[in-house]
Amino acid sequence: MSTESNRTQDALLAMSFNLGEAVFGIDARQIQEVAKVGAITCVHHAPADVVGIRNLRGRIVTVIDLRTRLELGRVAVGPESRILIVENQGEPVGLLVDQVADTSEVNAADIQPAPPNVNGVQSRHLRGVCRNGARLVALLDLAAVLRTAADPGPAVVVHELPPP
Repeated sequence: MSTESNRTQDALLAMSFNLGEAVFGIDARQIQEVAKVGAITCVHHAPADVVGIRNLRGRIVTVIDLRTRLELGRVAVGPESRILIVENQGEPVGLLVDQVADTSEVNAADIQPAPPNVNGVQSRHLRGVCRNGARLVALLDLAAVLRTAADPGPAVVVHELPPP
């Protein structure tokens, strides 16, 4: 195989996004699409990180506030906020983020383990850390992020929220 082919096979295409001041990334192959926030229907008695549900072209998508999931506060929905649509157990799930930054190729050798002083919820969800220019990007393990929402809670009542 050529060097270019080896480099491509050992690389990760990472979509980076902001959660507050922090920059995170997810393997772009796991993201089905990036959507504007739009109208979200509130789901009463849902876990704190579930913002609600959204109808996306006929598919009902559960929307999770990724900042809340990672215990970093709540996303303040604004014009730059986006929902990253991923799949979890055959169902679409939306990850609400403050802003999508960019997509870049990261060589596997450039991904460093999470620092040992990172513990708690962040350490359980981190795949590693890499540089993107002058920025450090915390790469998330999507399976670990989604695994923490196993309990859907009690029966729910929904009502419409106005679009942002």
